[in-house]
Amino acid sequence: MGALADAKAEVKAEIARTDSKASLLLAFNGVALAGVWTLGAQPWVPVAARIVGAGALGVLLASVTLLLLVVRPRISPTAARVGFPHWATLSPEQLTAELAVDCTAAHTVALSRIVVAKMRGLQRAVNLTLATGGPLSAAALITLITAGMR
Repeated sequence: MGALADAKAEVKAEIARTDSKASLLLAFNGVALAGVWTLGAQPWVPVAARIVGAGALGVLLASVTLLLLVVRPRISPTAARVGFPHWATLSPEQLTAELAVDCTAAHTVALSRIVVAKMRGLQRAVNLTLATGGPLSAAALITLITAGMR
């Protein structure tokens, strides 16, 4: 029984770590969005750089959307059959009877599915955030080259 309890604790810890990573990346992306928007709005930024920067903004917004989905609470039909979503539908007597039966394995499986979905979303969001480096570098280069031509 110890291995099963350890597995459940590990999965719960992974959910917490994934949510923490997503929150940090949301903050980073928010700062990046604000910075790109502020710089792109300057009158000395060439139109070509703004167009390239707008593409990067779109990718960054897609990353933010994925991150919001990662931290969004998940109460899927599978998860609603075990744990607190299921317990919310029970009377106190039914809950007492339910908790008399060990459902650790079912809880661990449901939580594992949640953490895998969260990690996949986080992975995609990180990839999108990384993908903004190219267009933002190109926009900066366009701006520098254009400024050197003046």
